[in-house]
Amino acid sequence: MNFNIFKKSNVMKICIYGDEVLTRKAEPFVEINSETLELAQSMLETMRKSEGVGLAAPQIGVSKKIILLDVPMPKPENPVPMSPGELFLLPKMPLTLVNPELILHSEETVFGEEGCLSIPKIYAKVKRHLTVTLKAQMITGEHISIECSGFLSRVLQHEIDHLNGILFVDRLDKNEFFNIKHDLKKILKKSKKLRSMRKR
Repeated sequence: MNFNIFKKSNVMKICIYGDEVLTRKAEPFVEINSETLELAQSMLETMRKSEGVGLAAPQIGVSKKIILLDVPMPKPENPVPMSPGELFLLPKMPLTLVNPELILHSEETVFGEEGCLSIPKIYAKVKRHLTVTLKAQMITGEHISIECSGFLSRVLQHEIDHLNGILFVDRLDKNEFFNIKHDLKKILKKSKKLRSMRKR
């Protein structure tokens, strides 16, 4: 779907580590309507301005089950076999998924560096399932159930975690968490200060 057809365009503020909405489980959509489309547009504008590859609605303060992805195609100089999900979904980016969930995953896991727009300038290695099976509704209304691997699999796990109130730092082992603990405290302090200013 071409997001440029929507009249409303609104870049939202991204909620930062320490915001309560980021720890809350999001509510599912009953139907896709004009409000859903406007939310998807706002998420797209916000993600593009922040130069992200994924964004979940709780990150802009909306506790609803919707994510937006803009995962790039694999680099041609490193050709690897692509999963059915990559072959089907990557050409459709940017892509909005409503009520997404992971219904299956591989036993095999892999570590990879992750960051998050809600935890700025902090990166750490996170263990994720190598392959997942995604079940979701596309913004067009089409229902899909498809196996995904590669970077797409990692981004899906990261963004769907947001819908369950989980941040990537919650999945770190003790050593990885210790390495960023000081920086997290700084963000938490700044986030608390900003929330205090908003209440005035």
